[in-house]
Amino acid sequence: MKRKSSFICVMIACFLLGVFAGLAPAQEKPLKIGIIGPFTGPSAKTGAEFKGSVTLALEKINYKVGDYKLEPVFIDSQSDPAKVTSAYAEACERLGVQAGVLNWHSSTAVAAMDISAQYKVPHIFGFGATEVVNQKWLSNPEKYNYWSAKGWPVPAKLMSGYAESIDAAVQSGKYKPKAKVAAIACEDTDWGHSAGEAMAKEFEKRGWKIAAKDFFAITQTDFYPLLSKYKKEDVAVLFSTSTAAPITSAFIKQTREVGLKSLIIIDGLGWSGDWYAMSGAASDGVLDMIPQLTTKEAKAWAEAFEKRFNMKPSPSAGGLSYDGVNFFVKILKRALEKSGKLDKETIHKVIVEEVNTGKLTYSKADGAIIMNEYRYNKDTAPDPVVARDGYFFPVIQYKGGVGKIVYPADWAEADFMAP
Repeated sequence: MKRKSSFICVMIACFLLGVFAGLAPAQEKPLKIGIIGPFTGPSAKTGAEFKGSVTLALEKINYKVGDYKLEPVFIDSQSDPAKVTSAYAEACERLGVQAGVLNWHSSTAVAAMDISAQYKVPHIFGFGATEVVNQKWLSNPEKYNYWSAKGWPVPAKLMSGYAESIDAAVQSGKYKPKAKVAAIACEDTDWGHSAGEAMAKEFEKRGWKIAAKDFFAITQTDFYPLLSKYKKEDVAVLFSTSTAAPITSAFIKQTREVGLKSLIIIDGLGWSGDWYAMSGAASDGVLDMIPQLTTKEAKAWAEAFEKRFNMKPSPSAGGLSYDGVNFFVKILKRALEKSGKLDKETIHKVIVEEVNTGKLTYSKADGAIIMNEYRYNKDTAPDPVVARDGYFFPVIQYKGGVGKIVYPADWAEADFMAP
């Protein structure tokens, strides 16, 4: 009788253990994702916006995709190609990063592509816009398509807007330069050369003379000799760009101090959320080309960001990176749905077969706050499709710390201001 009772007790215990085991949640699987950004160095403010955007995007999903727990690994590029190479390799080899998202500089993107290819780690939404990335990608797509779905197209696809807006102002009589003379002054990096050369070609196509083409160190802060030269040459339009906010603010302030009367284009002046605190009234009249926080969802996100991290996010560094991480999450969900697991191979397969071909996109319907839609196809990859209903930057002009659209005309919020 005792034996029978013991047997029954054992069976009941086994049954209960089976029930409770079935009710227990599946054990979470870790998935390490690499976030490349300039978290220290001359562009550390951008890195801080990256971290904030990544945090908000991943908190929204409780750091989970299915039964995978996302573990972000922040890879500090320090705005240096050699340093990003070392840091990214360590993240892939020692820390086990399975996929990555974001990157700021063109020069670090060109370097990181080789690490992504070497370790077969798929990486999307790098902001390295230079055509060197595209040339490398197209030279061997099978090798370099691990670095796909750029978060910023080559400069030539966007820079025409500046020249078009200035030509429109000249034709309408709003701007009357003494002569069509322009100068280019950009940081001495892949980004600076790409943007500067693209802008020079756009001006030359429209009959402008390029009086000078200068490239300065990314750490340079003294521009007085350069700007005095442009003043002597009576330059009507000056184009400049730098990926480091302190450099940009120093440049624009010094244009005013030397009394330069040119129409100033600072591509990326508004990339940092606190750009006006750094540049002040010297920014009045400056042209820029950046996306805007136009929808109620975008404005709500910006308010939440500022409240949480005590800094204003820019639409570019903060907003675009937020969209990029959310697109990345959508890719992870699709890879899990399609393959039942998340790793380098399954994520890469979705990027190559669905993202690069335009089958999988990320739009305002999905929750995008900046662009109407991030989409790619075989003709544009690794660049996004540049179009008004896709990836598009309007030309804005600043006054009193506010940038208002002046081009295209049907989007304009304010009249073009001549210097």
